[in-house]
Amino acid sequence: MTEIVPVSGPELVTYADELAALLVETVEGGASVGFLAPLDRDAAAAWWRGRAEAVDAGHQRVWLARDGERVAGTIGLNLAPLPNARHRAEVTKVMVRPSMRGRGLGRALLAAAEQAAAGTGLTLLVLDTETGSPAERLYRSAGWMECGSIPDYAGDPAGVLKPTTFYYKVIGAAGAGTDGRATSPSTSP
Repeated sequence: MTEIVPVSGPELVTYADELAALLVETVEGGASVGFLAPLDRDAAAAWWRGRAEAVDAGHQRVWLARDGERVAGTIGLNLAPLPNARHRAEVTKVMVRPSMRGRGLGRALLAAAEQAAAGTGLTLLVLDTETGSPAERLYRSAGWMECGSIPDYAGDPAGVLKPTTFYYKVIGAAGAGTDGRATSPSTSP
């Protein structure tokens, strides 16, 4: 049975080696998640351990999908630090082990992050992914709205520059207008 759980900074350090294996698998599989291949597993583990302070400080949130004791997937939220952006966060590092794909785990990770974000008062989430990647199908089917693409935005794991498509989703108390855009809360006299 797979469960999705939020992790603290110390827990992130505890799971860093398993998350590193997931990150290496993801990069080797061709997904553009910010790293070039070949990705050294020790470097990947160090990257995950480096997130622990931001998690403990409340600047980032990370969830793990665990299949028993094994990490099957992950998702993160980077909270916006500026006062005029505290209503939004960026979804990051959505990854599912290749052997676990096609079982709804990616959608479950998205739903967990969206629900937690809405529960803390966030009303807007954004993310980006390589244009034409399998992830686009997931995001669209989960109700995310495409807002545009930028050519040559990021390198794929081989370092080849590829276009990136940006998505957003309105969540929580702000609700959405009929066009999917956030609406301002009304004020009563």
